[in-house]
Amino acid sequence: MSTNDFDNSKRLFLKKCLALSAGIVCFPCRGYIMGSGLGGDNMLRKVAMFQEETPRGIMCRICPNECVLKEGEVSKCNNRKVDGSKLWTMAYGNPCTVNIDPVEKKPLYHFFPGSRAWSIATAGCNLACLNCQNWSISQISPDKTRNYNQMPEKVVDGAAKSSCRSIAYTYTEPVTFYEYTFDTAVLARRAGIKNIVKSNGYINPEPLKKLCSVIDAANIDLKTFNDSTYLRMTGGKLQPVLDSLKIYRDMGVWLEITNLVVPQWSDNSDEIGKMCKWLSDNGFNNTPLHFSRFYPTYKLEQLPPTPAEVLKNAVKIASAEGLKYVYTGNVPGDEVSDTKCPLCGNLVVARQGFTVTANNLKDGKCNKCGHEISGIWN
Repeated sequence: MSTNDFDNSKRLFLKKCLALSAGIVCFPCRGYIMGSGLGGDNMLRKVAMFQEETPRGIMCRICPNECVLKEGEVSKCNNRKVDGSKLWTMAYGNPCTVNIDPVEKKPLYHFFPGSRAWSIATAGCNLACLNCQNWSISQISPDKTRNYNQMPEKVVDGAAKSSCRSIAYTYTEPVTFYEYTFDTAVLARRAGIKNIVKSNGYINPEPLKKLCSVIDAANIDLKTFNDSTYLRMTGGKLQPVLDSLKIYRDMGVWLEITNLVVPQWSDNSDEIGKMCKWLSDNGFNNTPLHFSRFYPTYKLEQLPPTPAEVLKNAVKIASAEGLKYVYTGNVPGDEVSDTKCPLCGNLVVARQGFTVTANNLKDGKCNKCGHEISGIWN
């Protein structure tokens, strides 16, 4: 094989790994989705929540961007538009992605292990991450994607008929399709189906508290622990995300955290240590922390994948700070994915990829020493 052929094969392999880790490559649930045919103002099905009139225009108060928009203007997240002096969501009942995923793919390791989640996303995101895995749908508007006609009732029906224990609002950013997420979650709760958000945590406190009233579990991306890096890499700020973590926890939502370790951006040992210390000092010792491997993508294609040793070092740092459940992901064959009892070290949940291969919990406790393992297990 020539050098060029090897390089091309390597790039293709990495892109496949990236797509699989992002969760987009799955068999879509075609029994419940149809082309929506929606476009333009036909997408304005729902008046946006948390809007406020100002002298300069209509302010969206969902997230810290707090876009102020005049007639006809569209928000930074690409899916909120002012029409008729009101702010409307363009992302309601028109997901661009519908899949059935193992809950471990979110990743959630301490929330109904081995169960499946009906997973939906609409186009749009309130951050602009240089390393976005799903940039082809997160950085555009719903009128630029192939969408499916799934109003909240149909989402819940699809999940129920497919025996999914939960609905996951994921892939892009559920904060930006807030109304769709909230209304669907209300109906899911009534049907006995759990609700999950996979989010960047970039949301204002008041909308988040309302959302938490109908959400059961969340995995939040804590992208870095440096204000300057957060701004340069995502266009957002760190503090709102830290505030969100506390609100999710205090509102009783089961929480897990993901830190994507990006070479030259978020792989500094000192900053990883500061992040883990903050988590420990603020009462997140029992919150699972997932260190995820970066693969070259989007505007950071020139970077290498995260070395496995960097992830192993991050696990050591987190454990030294007293975090009890620390994992690594996106490292096929070398992941730290098993759950062990923090008291006696007994293996309580074994995983291979996204598959649970053994569950030794007894009523949420270690079957060897009886220590309670943090999570929602049954």
